[in-house]
Amino acid sequence: MSKKFVGFAKKQEGATAVEYGLIVALVILAIYTIVGTMGGSLNTKFTSVNTALTAPAA
Repeated sequence: MSKKFVGFAKKQEGATAVEYGLIVALVILAIYTIVGTMGGSLNTKFTSVNTALTAPAA
């Protein structure tokens, strides 16, 4: 009986590892999508801030 329980516990660990892998993959995909979508506008904002900070005082 204990061998069946040990086997079941091992199967659960494998499934949990796969689930965590899927969660990590989804998080990476979300970050990649957000950065890809907002990357251009963020670059424009940082460039304008840099220009304003380095411009000579009037």
